[in-house]
Amino acid sequence: MYVCNCFGITEAQVKKHAEAGACTPRQIASASKAGTDCGSCVRRIQALLGRGACPRRELVDQGEPAVALVPEAELPKIPGIPGIPAVPEVPERELPEAA
Repeated sequence: MYVCNCFGITEAQVKKHAEAGACTPRQIASASKAGTDCGSCVRRIQALLGRGACPRRELVDQGEPAVALVPEAELPKIPGIPGIPAVPEVPERELPEAA
């Protein structure tokens, strides 16, 4: 049965994304676009997700982070400041002269 008519997302697809770790309607939307157009399916998605076990929620309950983090070794570093990732520099633009 279709949950999201706008994007043709079925109950089975929502359940598959939930089994893969999507625990909220927003996470389902990120995975499938369901709920991002007219929004009429959001309550149905919430009902399908229910209050059951959520792998991410279980991680938080155990004191673990709920999101996947990039290993620190892969982050660029700012010279002289330990632990702060580098921010790419954006070249300044010249503004037009005021008339």
